[in-house]
Amino acid sequence: MTQNPYAAYVEGRDLLACLAETPARIEALVSGWPRARDEQSYAPGKWTARAILAHLAQCEMVFSTRLRFALAVESYELTPFEQDDWMAVEAPVTALDALAAYAGMRRMNLALCRSLDAAQRAKPVRHPEHGAITVEWIIAFFAGHERNHLAQFETIAAPPATA
Repeated sequence: MTQNPYAAYVEGRDLLACLAETPARIEALVSGWPRARDEQSYAPGKWTARAILAHLAQCEMVFSTRLRFALAVESYELTPFEQDDWMAVEAPVTALDALAAYAGMRRMNLALCRSLDAAQRAKPVRHPEHGAITVEWIIAFFAGHERNHLAQFETIAAPPATA
């Protein structure tokens, strides 16, 4: 099994707690700022807050699908996706609509994750780029992935530096 690229973001943490806390933190930041901030980026040339939220909603759909196929299908091999290709075909959506989609799907996915026993979390899955992985690896991937984006929202939410 290859190293999970987002493992460092959740190392030593309870994954289910991360899956519950991170969307709540993102929701608190985004819902509390002026809507003009939705179109701001955390760095030049990077996605806006609205685009990151659309990306998180897309990723939550992928997380949902991967979890359920991994649990229900023997010898499941997941299909990778290219995030920029998905963003290129995404219809414009408001930041709050993307946030609602992401948060709603997360509640459903979190309920499923909380119901899993150790054998289900250890169930093997195949990833064409990462090789043999488990349901637990998938959970850690998505929990870490969004913690990476949390830092970007925190940067956007921070008051601008004064000269």
